[in-house]
Amino acid sequence: MSHDLSLAQKHAWNLARILMTPVVLFQSDDEYGVLPADEFEDADVIGLYLYDPYSGGEALH
Repeated sequence: MSHDLSLAQKHAWNLARILMTPVVLFQSDDEYGVLPADEFEDADVIGLYLYDPYSGGEALH
């Protein structure tokens, strides 16, 4: 997890492109993390961005 949003965004986009699967950048307390999009629905966290390796990133809120 990261405390820096811009760093977390760069890593989330890189991870989506490496895995070739959509990922969600989320916030939990004062930290940021990444989950595969298909596992995000069951998580109790605030989703900020969706990174799709085929269409790019978009805000979730």
